[in-house]
Amino acid sequence: MGIAQNSTLPADSKEWSKENFEALKITLQQCLPLIHEYNVIIKVKNEKSFIAHSNVLKCRSPYFRKELKNITPNENNIKIITGPNISDEILDIILEYIYGGIVDLKNAEAKFMFDLMLAANEFEIEELTKKLENLLIETKSSWLKSHFSLVYRSIFSGNDFKDLEKFCNDIVTKYPNLVFDAEDFNSLHESALVSLLERDDLQLEEVVIWKYIIKWGIAQNFTLPVDLKEWTNENFTTLKTTLQQCLPLIRYFHISSVDVLKKIKPYKKILDKQLWDDLKQHLMAPDEPVESIILPPRTILVPELPTRTALSTIITYEHVAEISSWIDCKSSTYSLTNIPYEFQLILRGSVNGFAPQTFWDKCHGHASTVVIMKIKGTDEILGGYNPLAWDANTSADGRWGKTDDSFIFSLKNGNIQNSILSRGVKIRDHAIYNYPKAYNTHGPNFGNDLYMYSPSSNFTVENNSVRSNTSYYERITAGNCSIVDYEVFKVIKKTS
Repeated sequence: MGIAQNSTLPADSKEWSKENFEALKITLQQCLPLIHEYNVIIKVKNEKSFIAHSNVLKCRSPYFRKELKNITPNENNIKIITGPNISDEILDIILEYIYGGIVDLKNAEAKFMFDLMLAANEFEIEELTKKLENLLIETKSSWLKSHFSLVYRSIFSGNDFKDLEKFCNDIVTKYPNLVFDAEDFNSLHESALVSLLERDDLQLEEVVIWKYIIKWGIAQNFTLPVDLKEWTNENFTTLKTTLQQCLPLIRYFHISSVDVLKKIKPYKKILDKQLWDDLKQHLMAPDEPVESIILPPRTILVPELPTRTALSTIITYEHVAEISSWIDCKSSTYSLTNIPYEFQLILRGSVNGFAPQTFWDKCHGHASTVVIMKIKGTDEILGGYNPLAWDANTSADGRWGKTDDSFIFSLKNGNIQNSILSRGVKIRDHAIYNYPKAYNTHGPNFGNDLYMYSPSSNFTVENNSVRSNTSYYERITAGNCSIVDYEVFKVIKKTS
């Protein structure tokens, strides 16, 4: 803290002169005596020790007040606190704020500010938490959008981030698939789900919302039978209890009669008897009064929602934004609300089949396509972009496609920390390879550097159905692997 107040001090203390040390001593003249009077040691994940004073901590942080109350001092009358799982740098800034009331975030990166906000909230330092929350929204909104999943799941651990909650929900109401179709939807915090259901402007059909909350409720109770016909009254009671905060927020009276019979009726036992009776009456005599509260229909914000004809089971909206920015050769990633392309599903292996010939049957003639491969046994997602049309009507030996605009990639996912883009086609004449229809062992081929192969006509059976080399593109990965699933999307420019 003292060094920060003297910007002219050399960065390396080995270069300090006598005058430099004297300047620091003068800055810290009020603080140095207190160092010898410390009575608290704080340790965090790197086991670095920070000294502090209990009176200061208790005055500034309810967290420390509660912690110190329950800790017995050691033989030297020192209380030792094992802090939460935060970095030394974060705790250093937290203590700087506790003691000095200020913190310099001028050059701080968004992720660091976000982590600092979460730590400040955990230490119950309300004014710093709110300051960081507002600063992130005002100056780092693009980072919040491009890291939406991380942000959304973090802020609902408590009820302390109301402004960020509104920021995120304003996005989700327009693009609900960001949450509802996410792989980890079933682990969504209940408060996050409730906050969405409370929105009048959530852009989903009511029966679709019902389907999602049933899915979420069942996922919270893994002992429930898979077959609904095997459910007991106790099973329905379990689900009803789990969804007790969600069920009153469904707009039942705005669901079609067909959907009520097909989707609601199988779970009628989780509804209050009066509600079910009123719902049946409403279907037969919609103008007659009912005892149950009828919530208003949700507001449609635009005449039509942005179309997304098929939802990926492999990639997220963050991935779509990243791939879109690569297609347009942008140095920065598009925000989630500003993606200029629709990704229209052409083929999904788990739906259409994994035979190589299926790829050529489905994708022949389609230009501007993205192939996505989910690798078996790892978190890897590999893929490639082909601006040319796939062509199965080639000669018996196949034919190369020439382009400078194709690329292959590995996407950030799970344990994969960063995406890798291989844009450089070393030989543009060998960017894409098209196989003839009679050649039914190969699928998409990006310059022989990333291609799919299966002599047994099933990409999921082969131990090396995805082959990766470094012949014509820069390296994204090495060696051969197998897939769990793969998808092909046609990339379509959105109209204004």
